[in-house]
Amino acid sequence: MQQMIYDPVKSGQRMTIVCFVSGSGTNYREIVARNPEHHYLVFTNRPGCKGAAIAQDNKHPVIELSHVPYLKEARTKYGAGKVPRNCPERTQYEQDVSRLIEAKLGQEPDLICLAGYDQWTSDWMVERYYPRMLNVHPGDTTKGYDGLYWIPSAKAVLAGDKFLRSTLFIVDKGEDTGPVLVQSKPLYIAPTLNELESKGENGVKKGLHTIAAFARHNRIKTYDAFKEQADEELQKTMEHIGSSLQEALKIKGDWEIYPFAVHDLIARGRVAVEDKTVYIDGKRMPVWGYRPDEHP
Repeated sequence: MQQMIYDPVKSGQRMTIVCFVSGSGTNYREIVARNPEHHYLVFTNRPGCKGAAIAQDNKHPVIELSHVPYLKEARTKYGAGKVPRNCPERTQYEQDVSRLIEAKLGQEPDLICLAGYDQWTSDWMVERYYPRMLNVHPGDTTKGYDGLYWIPSAKAVLAGDKFLRSTLFIVDKGEDTGPVLVQSKPLYIAPTLNELESKGENGVKKGLHTIAAFARHNRIKTYDAFKEQADEELQKTMEHIGSSLQEALKIKGDWEIYPFAVHDLIARGRVAVEDKTVYIDGKRMPVWGYRPDEHP
């Protein structure tokens, strides 16, 4: 049975939206800018971050609760960067976060937007809020371009792709595996780097040619193979290119599709989900979801 993410006929025109932020808060900023009339609350696991400051300027309530004390023993037990997604410590943290949010709101959120949130979400969180929790990824998740920061861009470059897409998806129990709601318009790699070079981002144009030649010569198609064979200087070149592309994709991809999905699709009652299939306006979406460039 199809489940609407939000029904404005039953619940009203103003959603209660909770944005999880850990840093700059720019995705939250763009979501609010598209329509400031909804009810917003910001949660951060990093008290005092820039995103919390933006929320305070917007006069939106802010809840701050650091994850560090909760995961301290788990980090000792498992090692830094190796704390399991579903360890008891993380689940307890999320349960406390949920209680704080719902006590402040007096209800469950209509929508949760992970907007630059740097922690995993556990199965407990997914089970409580699915399909009302969204996240954006700087790459095409349907092609398996996972990883943090600039890594998805690097994977696309090495695969020989001509362009990049951001992916807005519903969070499930996997890592960037949830049903895709929206993908951004294509950001063409070579023209973007040429433009950045003309604006002073030195070395990205030549760097792309160098990496492409190295990959062709060594028959490299994957990032893992690149890491094994590339020297330190070439890996730094890749990071520079990937970071430049990621920043451009954030502006032309993430900042476009997140507000669009929240306000133009979900808030208008246009989105339903059945298992892992997304429907928009009653139409079953392909695995890559809704693409604005294919729906002029």
